[in-house]
Amino acid sequence: MAERSFAREVQQLRLGAGAEFRGEGILAITKALLENGVGYVAGYQGAPISHLMDVLADASDILAELGVHFESSANEAAAAATLATSVMYPIRGAVTFKSTAGTNVASDALSNLASSGVTGGAMIILGEDYGEGSSIMQERSHAIAMKSQIWLLDPRPNLPSIVRMVEHGFALSEASGTPVMLEVRIRACHVHGSFVAKDNRPPPFSLTQARNAPVRDTGRIVLPPASFAHERDKIARRWPAAVDYIQAHGLNEVFDGDIRDVGIILQGGMYNGVMRALMRMGLADVWGATRVPLYVLNVTYPLVDAEVVGFCADKRAVLMVEESQPDFIEQALSKILREADLPTRLLGKRILPMAGEYTVAVLEEGVRGFFRTVGTATDLTPRANTAAVLDEEPVRALANVVPARPPGFCTGCPERPIFSAMKLVEQELGLHHITADIGCHLFSILPPFNVGATTMGYGLGPASASALNGGEGKRVVSFLGDGGFWHNGLNSSIGNAVYNKSDNVTVIVDNHYSAATGGQDLLSSRAASRRRSTGHAIARAVRGVGARWVRQIDRTYDVAHMRDTLRTALTTKAPGPKIIVASSECMLNRQRREKPLLRAAAKAGKRVVRPRFGVDQDVCTGDHACIRLSGCPSLSLQHTGEKLRDDPVAVVDNSCVGCGHCGEVANAAVLCPSFYRADIVENPGRIDLVLARIRGAVIGFLQRRRAARNWLPTQGMPT
Repeated sequence: MAERSFAREVQQLRLGAGAEFRGEGILAITKALLENGVGYVAGYQGAPISHLMDVLADASDILAELGVHFESSANEAAAAATLATSVMYPIRGAVTFKSTAGTNVASDALSNLASSGVTGGAMIILGEDYGEGSSIMQERSHAIAMKSQIWLLDPRPNLPSIVRMVEHGFALSEASGTPVMLEVRIRACHVHGSFVAKDNRPPPFSLTQARNAPVRDTGRIVLPPASFAHERDKIARRWPAAVDYIQAHGLNEVFDGDIRDVGIILQGGMYNGVMRALMRMGLADVWGATRVPLYVLNVTYPLVDAEVVGFCADKRAVLMVEESQPDFIEQALSKILREADLPTRLLGKRILPMAGEYTVAVLEEGVRGFFRTVGTATDLTPRANTAAVLDEEPVRALANVVPARPPGFCTGCPERPIFSAMKLVEQELGLHHITADIGCHLFSILPPFNVGATTMGYGLGPASASALNGGEGKRVVSFLGDGGFWHNGLNSSIGNAVYNKSDNVTVIVDNHYSAATGGQDLLSSRAASRRRSTGHAIARAVRGVGARWVRQIDRTYDVAHMRDTLRTALTTKAPGPKIIVASSECMLNRQRREKPLLRAAAKAGKRVVRPRFGVDQDVCTGDHACIRLSGCPSLSLQHTGEKLRDDPVAVVDNSCVGCGHCGEVANAAVLCPSFYRADIVENPGRIDLVLARIRGAVIGFLQRRRAARNWLPTQGMPT
C-alpha cells in the first residue's frame, strides 16, 4: 500500500499529440518514457524518486496496453541488471532509484553495462538528494558517471526541459552506444507545470521478439580481451559520438545578457535557483530574461570543450555553480580553459559553499560574492534583510522556550515498543553494543531511546556486528528492517551470521511494508496483491538459510513479551544466531487503510468504535516514565494548577491513535494506573445508550459518595 495513489493522475498518460499535459515532474517523466517507446522499466523506491515507482505501479494497465514491462525490483542492483536487455537488443529500457545509495548498490551492474555498451537506449533515472533534509550520505552521482563513463543529464527543472531530455537521452544513448543517467533533484521531481504531449509509442522492437530471436555477441560480454576493447571503444568512438550529438541537437543552452564581460556556468538543475537569485538582485525578471549570460549544462558529463571555450572567450570572469562536492566540473573547466589558453578567470567553490544544498539564499550570497570579487559597474539591488524576523525578540524568546525536537517515530508506530523493551532489558542486563540499519527504525538512535552505535547500509545491520562475533562478554544486538531484509539482508546479514556461527542477536523489524520509502509492498506483506506475490514469512526465510533459534512476535505493542523475548535471546545458552522477528503493521499505512473505511461506515449509519487513551491527572504522579520510554508525539505535559503539585503531569493530545503503548511502558511494561482507555462510539446502538446511562449513574453515585466522605463539617470546607 503506497503512501499515496496516482490512479487518477495516471489517466493523463493516455493523452495524445497536441494535448496539454499538466502535472508534476514525476508524472511527466513517466509520460516521456511512454512517448519515446520504452520497452521495459524497473526500479527500487527511495526518496525523492519513490513516487515514480508508485506512478509506474498505478499505470501498470496503461504500460501493459503498450507492451511495456514494469517490474518493482528487489534492490537497485537487480534493477540495473535488467538493462542487460538493451545490450543485445534494440529495445529502450529505463531503471530508477535513489542517487548514490542506489548507484553504490548497483555499481557492479552499471560498470558491466557501461563496458559492454548498449544497442537500445538505456536510461538510469536518479533522484538526487542534498542538504539537511537528505536521508543519505552527501555524495554525487557525478563520480559514478565519470568512473564508468556513463553520460549524465541534469535538465532544467521545468516539465518541457525534463521531457525533452528524456527524449534526447534515449537518442544520445543509442547514438553513442552508452547508457545515460538522468539526474532529478527533489524540486524537479515535484515541480508542477505543463507541456504539449505526443502520442505514446509502443516499443518498435518488442520483448517478445527478443525472446523468440535470441542474439549472442561475445564482443559485448565483459571478459578479456573484449573488456579492454570496450575501454578503447569508449574513447575512440563513444565519447566523440556523444559530443557530436550534444552539439548538433543543442542539449546545452546559452541565455544571453547585456553584461557581457562576465557569465555564469551552471548545472541545469540549478537554473531555477540561479534565476531566482538574479531576480532578487535585479538582474533577471520572472519571464526568464537575464542580464548575466548563462551557459546551462543540461549535460554535465561529458563536457563539450568547444561550447565552453565559445562561452568564455569574450569574458574576463565566469562563476561555476556546481552543487555539492567535490568540484568535478570546475576542475574540468579549469583544464579546458588552460588548454585553450584563455585568460578568463574561473571562480566556483572559492565563492560558493563546498558542500550542501544550494538554496536561493546560498546562491544569492554566492553571486553577490562573485561580483564583489571580480568587480562590476552594475548596480545591484540591495539585499533584503531576510534575517530580520529571526532577530525579533519574540522569536528569540520562543527559541529559548521550545526545545529542539529530533525526528522520530510516528504516533502509534509499532517499532516504538520494540525499543522501549530494549531500554527495559538494558536496565536489567546493562548496556550492549547495538548496530542499527537504514529505515524507520534508525530513529531509535535519537532521544528518548538513544539506541544504536553504527549504520553501514541497507540490510547490513547484523553484518556490521560481525567483527564482534564470538569470544567472551555480552552479545551484540542488531536491528534489521523488513525492507532491508529483502533488499540485501537475507544473504549479507542473516546468511552471513549462520555461515559464521554468529552468537549475536538480530531483531528483524517487520512492519509489513517498505515503510520508510512510502509504504510499498514487499515479499512479506500480509495483504494480498493483484500484481505481486506477497505473504512470504520472514521467519520461514531465515530458517531456510539455516537459522535455528527464531522467535516470531506478532504484536510488538506487548512490551512485556518483547522485553522477555529480548532477555531470553541475550541470556540463552543456545548456539548460533538468535533471531527475533517483531511484526506489527505500520500505523501510517494502517490509518490510510482503515480511516476511509471507518468514515464510510459512519456516514452509512453503522456503529463505529475508535479507541482513545488519556491520563487521569489525579492519579498521575508526574514521573514521566511514559514519555521517557515511549517518546510518542501524542504525549505532552500539562500543569494541573494545584499549588502543591509543581511537576506537570502527562497528557494525551488529539493525535492519539489508541495503540496503548504509552501506558504499557510507564511502569516496567505494566499498564500504568493513571492511563485509561475510552472508546468513542459513533452511531451508538440501543445497548450502547443503555450502558452509557448505567455507567454514568454509577460514576455519579461514586463521585457524590467520595465528595461526602471528604467533607469536614467542623471546618466547613472540603479537603
